Amino acid sequence: MNADPGITKALMSLFYFARCVVEDKNSKVAWLNRSGIIFAGHDKWSLDPRVELEKRHSLEYSLRIQKVDVYDEGSYTCSVQTQHEPKTSQVYLIVQVPPKISNISSDVTVNEGSNVTLVCMANGRPEPVITWRHLTPTGREFEGEEEYLEILGITREQSGKYECKAANEVSSADVKQVKVTVNYPPTITESKSNEATTGRKASLKCEASAVPAPDFEWYRDDTRINSANGLEIKSTEGQSSLTVTNVTEEHYGNYTCVAANNLGMTNASLVLFKRVSPTIPHPLQEIGTTVHFKQKGMVLISDSLLYVKIESPQQYIGAFYT
Repeated sequence: MNADPGITKALMSLFYFARCVVEDKNSKVAWLNRSGIIFAGHDKWSLDPRVELEKRHSLEYSLRIQKVDVYDEGSYTCSVQTQHEPKTSQVYLIVQVPPKISNISSDVTVNEGSNVTLVCMANGRPEPVITWRHLTPTGREFEGEEEYLEILGITREQSGKYECKAANEVSSADVKQVKVTVNYPPTITESKSNEATTGRKASLKCEASAVPAPDFEWYRDDTRINSANGLEIKSTEGQSSLTVTNVTEEHYGNYTCVAANNLGMTNASLVLFKRVSPTIPHPLQEIGTTVHFKQKGMVLISDSLLYVKIESPQQYIGAFYT
């Protein structure tokens, strides 16, 4: 008798093959499992249509099970009755199941500082190992055989997608994601004052970070500003600008940008400065003599000293003025 003793493994939904070859074609062969007799000789006792007897030659009595399932796991015995004594060979079938995530938390929205629990449950044989990973540039992992991931006092930096991976030795891992949105009040991230010349256009800009996205308002001396009378307010998600289309003397001064959502508000002060054109307080005076240069151009040496190169038909002439 020649058979496959020991422990064998089969992947669920595939087939399982147990070999049994006798030495005498007159031997009486039977296949049994924990439920009873499967085959007695060529007679099939099992009602399971997936079970077949495979005979590639007269001495072979191998067993084949199509589309193996977990309830097929257990002992299988090839029993041979010879003229001398009965012989048996036993094999234990282990059915392996690829990992499959059966339940994962739905996307969740919480306020900053709350405690969050994410759950990820998976089936498989062997039991899958669950790994959580925060999908950030660093990709921090939370390893362990835990179905639950607890985040205490969640921060805005911990928002985003979390990936649950269920893995075992059978096949590739099963992966699913859950999105965590963290609400927090506005914070001004950038505010830009500006300077402008009378009669020109000028803008003040304000940016804020918040979830939900903030609403913006502009104020001047505690009076809310609207888009009218040469003032234009443009706001998009996270930023706002106040534009003065034609600056006059009355537009110079302090402005306040307010960013708010349902969790709070914040503000920043900005200033529109008056830009003054430079003037020369005294008439220009020649203080040097004419010299010759081989290059042309102009260089400001200091606030009161200018180095000038003037091109003539024959030469370049430099002069100093104050």
